[in-house]
Amino acid sequence: MLIGLFCLMAILFYVSLPKQLFSDPYSIVLEDKRGDLLSAAIAADGQWRFPEQHDVPEKFVKALTLYEDKRFFYHLGVDFISLGRALKQNIQQRKVVSGGSTISMQVIRLARKNKSRTVFEKCIELILATRLELGNSKKEIFSLYSSHAPFGGNVVGLEAACWRYFGRAPNELSWAEASLLAVLPNNPSLIHLGKNRERLQTKRNKLLTRLAAEGLLDKLSLSLAIVEPIPNNPLPLPRWASHLLDRVSKTEKGNRKVKTTIDLPLQQQVLQLVNDHHVKLRGNQIFNAAALVMEVKTGNVLAYVGNVSSGASHQENVDIITSPRSTGSILKPFLYAAMLDDGKMLPTTLQPDVPLVINGFAPQNFSREYDGAVSADQALIRSLNIPAVVELRSYRYEKFYELLKNIGISTLNRPADHYGLSLILGGAEGTLWDITGAYASMARSLNNYFDYPGKNKYRISDFHRPYFVETDSSDRDANSGNEETSRLSASASYLTLSALQEVYRPGEQTGWRYFNNAKRIAWKTGTSHGLRDGWAVGLNADYVVGVWVGNADGEGRPGLTGTESAAPLLFDIFSLLPGNNWFQKPTSEMTEIIACTKSGYRVSSSCESAETIWVTKSGLQTSACPFHKKIHVSKDLRHQLHAGCVSLDEMTAANWFVLPPVQEYYFKLKELNYKPLPPFRKDCMNPRTIAAMDIIYPRSNAKVFVPRELDGSLGKTVFEAAHRNAESTIYWHIDGEFKGVTKGNHQMAFHPGVGNHTLTLVDEKGEIVVQAFQVL
Repeated sequence: MLIGLFCLMAILFYVSLPKQLFSDPYSIVLEDKRGDLLSAAIAADGQWRFPEQHDVPEKFVKALTLYEDKRFFYHLGVDFISLGRALKQNIQQRKVVSGGSTISMQVIRLARKNKSRTVFEKCIELILATRLELGNSKKEIFSLYSSHAPFGGNVVGLEAACWRYFGRAPNELSWAEASLLAVLPNNPSLIHLGKNRERLQTKRNKLLTRLAAEGLLDKLSLSLAIVEPIPNNPLPLPRWASHLLDRVSKTEKGNRKVKTTIDLPLQQQVLQLVNDHHVKLRGNQIFNAAALVMEVKTGNVLAYVGNVSSGASHQENVDIITSPRSTGSILKPFLYAAMLDDGKMLPTTLQPDVPLVINGFAPQNFSREYDGAVSADQALIRSLNIPAVVELRSYRYEKFYELLKNIGISTLNRPADHYGLSLILGGAEGTLWDITGAYASMARSLNNYFDYPGKNKYRISDFHRPYFVETDSSDRDANSGNEETSRLSASASYLTLSALQEVYRPGEQTGWRYFNNAKRIAWKTGTSHGLRDGWAVGLNADYVVGVWVGNADGEGRPGLTGTESAAPLLFDIFSLLPGNNWFQKPTSEMTEIIACTKSGYRVSSSCESAETIWVTKSGLQTSACPFHKKIHVSKDLRHQLHAGCVSLDEMTAANWFVLPPVQEYYFKLKELNYKPLPPFRKDCMNPRTIAAMDIIYPRSNAKVFVPRELDGSLGKTVFEAAHRNAESTIYWHIDGEFKGVTKGNHQMAFHPGVGNHTLTLVDEKGEIVVQAFQVL
């Protein structure tokens, strides 16, 4: 019977204490990669209560145990000497003046929400304190006390108190500060900083004197500690990464203290730079900006500035880094690399840059000008829109859509047909998070190409999302097998980044090369339609920086471009980053070929000059130069001839660089060295081997919308053509009916009726061009 009763009592004693003593809500605490505080949010119950800390600073341990429980490390939860002394004092004073509670008993009291101070409750605390001691180490008990003791107002726990009252971490406490915090839980109402300051200071100084008597402070340290002031007002907690804190609070539900990948010193500097640039931009009523800094190797986010302090009216709480915005031209490098991978062009291949209308889609360059023809790398460097659309039409927008999703663009939530060719010009939305991460993945895949031996040079996991929380390597290395190919090859990535290195830097143009301290940076800007978003992303072998500038509400502003608004901030941030590593050239995946100097295609037998360039191995699939023609001319090179009108002795063979008529029309306006084909001599009939004329507008099967005038009548549409011979005459016909003649400037305005029509052009040499179009 007694044994059974004893067993029952033992079981009750064992289960008397719950596994989790405290169920209070905690503040969300954000730490940088070294464990320094970035930001914190108040707990759900309105208390500043940090998650339980396991390492309590030695100064606080010494001060608290001397003040509250000097035999803490020797008893089993109950100090009978202290309890007896408290009982004697209470009897003498005929009231409760001392509880004789140990730190273990106070932990129990805190966990039970400060039950009334009765003899019965005290007995319960004695039993539970003993149970606590048997199941936990002294360090764990001290940690519980330090994490849940009240420190005045809505401050709970040592760590929150340190930041609220002294603005620093617990391990940086002075003896005076540790002593102040040691006396507070005994009577936390003392910390009303406007009252009881003298009483609080007296209690602290008495404890300091006792610490000195124990040999923990020398006389000088004691005298200096006693003159330390009591804090005046609670301090605001750091808000170095407020938008990241909000993001963590939504995603990291189970973890209230989150160690991030952020580098606090860099975060502070980037935040300062973003706010400094905002001061300049707000003069143009541009009120929002964001910046992201990532490490290429790991994908870790080192700095995260989601917005600037522009006020609630300008939506400063919006985290721009995760907000979908029109991408502008910021995705063009991925198309460029994909085209190189597919063998559809070489870096130097000429691309058309002429007015273009495709099923009603009429892209325009930002400058509203045309070059006629421009090399692919220069089109990327100058961010020309029409060559990019031509390339996307060749690559197919459905394939590019899938590529973007595979490299981490998560905002493409509609079918590819919804975006069409506008996908490359900002027709889709992206986030700074995804876009910067995609550039980092491209760089990482290129860097890691040299680390993997054998045939399989790529790692599946190189293309991954950015990380802002420290995670296990096992999580990051999931699905990390090697493969033979990648989403973007190392060779295409290298050629793309090499081209982006040549993008003109704001205020420097190409002069950056002449400075020894200039960093090698591949960078790209983007500007959305209506001047609503300014993007800039830059990278080298170690770091990627992404910047967005604009208004959160989408209001456009003059001058709100990636180059003018975002790029200066990008380069200022890069000046903070160490090193200047550039990418290795993956020569094993590349080959040297001879390319035509003028056209950028593989050299043909008719090319006048050639150069050797590095290309992807798939570049061997590209065709030979189509623009050099072998023609026969007079000895003075002024006229074309053919055997039908002159003898072979009178002709000279020549290789001539000839662009299609519309491209030539614009190209020769920019390239003064361009030599159009010489005309045929009057006594020689044109064999019509090369087209002399083309229609600029409308393009084949175009659908033309004709607006109505104020009086309700149909307005006119300007049609345009190009001819190799500037003095040539063109005769215009619509549906077989003669409409007029142009010479030199071939433009005419018509107002054809609604329906299908045919435009026919005839030049004075008899060449005919026919184009069908529809009026809506």
